[in-house]
Amino acid sequence: MSEKTPVNWEKLEAKPEFRALLARKSRFIIPATIFFLVYYLALPILVGYCPELMKKKVWGEVNIAYVFALSQFFMAWIMAFLYVRVAAKWDKAAAAVIHGQE
Repeated sequence: MSEKTPVNWEKLEAKPEFRALLARKSRFIIPATIFFLVYYLALPILVGYCPELMKKKVWGEVNIAYVFALSQFFMAWIMAFLYVRVAAKWDKAAAAVIHGQE
């Protein structure tokens, strides 16, 4: 097993590369979180304020509310997939900053 070297967090935090990495993360995480919350809360809001729209049948007894609810599962999986892809790049960039390669 390799022994981990201690990280000087104060020195690391002062690096412009580290601050740039945090800014890149914020540019993804904040809009993604806002989108997720808006999308998630849209269903109860639409059911409450537009019940006739949400009752419209789409296929057999399946209405728009059911389709929207089901779409939230797919949206969550897509968001998770995108996050994992982007986070892998952040991990590489963080390792480069920590080890002084960037």
